[in-house]
Amino acid sequence: MEYPQTGAIIQIHSYKHDGHIHRAWKETVVLKGSEEEIIGGNDRTLVTEADGRTWVTREPAICFFYEKHWFNIIAMIRAEGVYYYCNISSPYVWDGEALKYIDYDLDIKVFPNGQYEILDRDEYERHRDEMNYPEIIDKILKNNIQKLIQWIKEKKGPFAPEVVEHWYKKFIMYGK
Repeated sequence: MEYPQTGAIIQIHSYKHDGHIHRAWKETVVLKGSEEEIIGGNDRTLVTEADGRTWVTREPAICFFYEKHWFNIIAMIRAEGVYYYCNISSPYVWDGEALKYIDYDLDIKVFPNGQYEILDRDEYERHRDEMNYPEIIDKILKNNIQKLIQWIKEKKGPFAPEVVEHWYKKFIMYGK
């Protein structure tokens, strides 16, 4: 499998299950590119929504995308600590143009104190019906929510404080 090389500046494209673009991030620096995961960093990057509206991210973020997990994790670095926004999504695909994934609506927000909240259950139910998510996708997504909650509770992967700190230092080295 191809993947972007460390130091490359890439775009991130999020889609919905029906194939429509959901959101695009203009610039993310690849901090690690491998078959298993892509770790990137961005700060004040332009984001374009499906309807054409744009906005700019407010703080540095370290993004973790996986080839085998049905979620991605965005660690947002703020003065009061690291907040995480976890998207329940398909594994990433790199096609040479952008890192791409399907956003499946459900999200988990994790606060600096480790507390978490599952978001957008209503949106998930509505889209599951409108876009006819297959039963197997529904099962995979629900299993991955449980896996993600376990990672949060065990401070595994990006939820270990030293992990985000490590990748943020690398991001700073790229001058972004």
